Amino acid sequence: MARPKPETFDKQKTVAENRRARFDYFIEDKFEAGLMLTGTEVKSLRAGEATIADSYAEIRGGEVWLVNANVPEFSHGNRNNHEPKRPRKLLLNGREIAKMTGAVERKGMTLVPLSIYFNKTGRAKVELALAKGKQAQDKRATIKDRDWKRDKARLLRERG
Repeated sequence: MARPKPETFDKQKTVAENRRARFDYFIEDKFEAGLMLTGTEVKSLRAGEATIADSYAEIRGGEVWLVNANVPEFSHGNRNNHEPKRPRKLLLNGREIAKMTGAVERKGMTLVPLSIYFNKTGRAKVELALAKGKQAQDKRATIKDRDWKRDKARLLRERG
């Protein structure tokens, strides 16, 4: 019998975060995926060097790939250093991949990486989200809500 997955992700050290994704997309569902990395990539990630701002995930041949994520070359690496923007395979359960495939093909959703982090066992993980793109008016509403929450907190602080 399969072990139940925890509801929240156990993030120990966040390496890279895609803050823009929460503004540009409605986040529907989140998944935790493992990353298939080489040795120098892990060392670069442990040093805290990575960007996923322009990256996305796609499904090719029943596998999920992280595309356009930048993990810079390791500073002390030799000729066996990795390519910074190579596609990286994401390790997911078959049911999760099937769910993502259905949502992407039928509902027109997008796979967006939200963050790369190390969990408590020291494994590199990606927080992947099924998301739907926002229109301009949705983004304005998000800004309006965020400003109202900030003003409300300020008013409550001033009143006591």
